[in-house]
Amino acid sequence: MGDYILETQNLVFEYPDGTKALDDVSIKIKKGHKVAVLGSNGAGKSTLFLNFNGIFRPKQGVVRFKGEVVRYNHRSLCALRQKVGVVFQDPETQLFSSSVFQEVSFGPMNLNLHKDEVIRRVNKALVQTGVEELKGRPTHFLSHGQKKRVSISDILAMEPEVIIFDEPTDCLDPKHTLQIFELFEQLNQEGTTIIFSTHDVDLAYAWADEIIVMQNGRVIGCGNPIEVFSDNVLLEQTELLTPMVMDIFSELKLSGFLDENNEIPRSKDKLLEIIRNKRKSN
Repeated sequence: MGDYILETQNLVFEYPDGTKALDDVSIKIKKGHKVAVLGSNGAGKSTLFLNFNGIFRPKQGVVRFKGEVVRYNHRSLCALRQKVGVVFQDPETQLFSSSVFQEVSFGPMNLNLHKDEVIRRVNKALVQTGVEELKGRPTHFLSHGQKKRVSISDILAMEPEVIIFDEPTDCLDPKHTLQIFELFEQLNQEGTTIIFSTHDVDLAYAWADEIIVMQNGRVIGCGNPIEVFSDNVLLEQTELLTPMVMDIFSELKLSGFLDENNEIPRSKDKLLEIIRNKRKSN
């Protein structure tokens, strides 16, 4: 098993109309890592996620969780989905209960937990996502951003080992985006493996341990953020933009303000620290 919590080997998935959404996808995700999946719409990101926890069954290849091949009988899939949770991009496809509390309690209740434990998990998840004041509200009266955070609470209440987020910041304002990623960092520090798709290259660059790049159902690049965004051929092929921090850092080196000894920063705060230290040394 090693350190890998999720793996795919030669994964092929086709939709009923014959569209090949995944084409020979082989990846390995380390336990406890933060992994960003990048690619344009239609690249196969969402389809890959739905193969990770058995919602979709591949035409060819295998998915492994903690070294064990995923099996598609009811009992095995129920066990897998307790450990690997997916938060969909559109919360409308996930929410179905009449109130927020009922919605978030549905998963824990189906684990046959004691009532007190269910309530504890629900309250904790609602606080974590900042929607505790919505506990008694009907889900259909919520804004899209509120529904998004409730859908994340759904999965948090299950306390899985892996949480997969499909475009987690879609329709969230900057305040709640920051709040959600602070939560992701906390979850990761507690040992949860976080996988997310995004079109925000600055976010992926600053936060992920590893980046997977997809195009036309295939994985065409992977590595740590600096490796991926330093690959000009890959960036040109996928039309991915360079993160702003890398662009500014490159310009400062070209201008002679910074020298080659400076390590490429991963965040705005680290870049500002480098600039301040340079000013102090001059």
